[in-house]
Amino acid sequence: MKIERKKTRTAEVYTASLNDIMFFLLLFFLIISTMVTPAAIRVLLPNASTSEQVVTKKNINLIITKDLKYFIDDKEMQKGEIEPALLSILEKKSENEEMNVLLQADRSLSLQDVVDIIDIGNKVKVKMILFTQRPD
Repeated sequence: MKIERKKTRTAEVYTASLNDIMFFLLLFFLIISTMVTPAAIRVLLPNASTSEQVVTKKNINLIITKDLKYFIDDKEMQKGEIEPALLSILEKKSENEEMNVLLQADRSLSLQDVVDIIDIGNKVKVKMILFTQRPD
């Protein structure tokens, strides 16, 4: 005796969560692809009399802690060593390279301590950028 079903079943795949997974994968690969530098193919470029130099920017991190410890690119130094260190870094730069000093000073420092460092930057003629943060 053959028993027949009244409803026929159809197979379905639940795909609602796949949208979220695909979004996160896309986001992950976009972020990773910006960090990876591709292996560039070296070519000899043609000459042009009207070509312009491309200016590249290099950042120097200068950090001042609340107990007046000074760091240039994670190397601790005294306040009197900052100007010679900046001068030596600036001497090593190439012709088409622009240097910026990113100044990260603790908020508990007096204004005079920060102005002294900015004054050193003005003496060596380097652009200084003071880091701040938005209030929460």
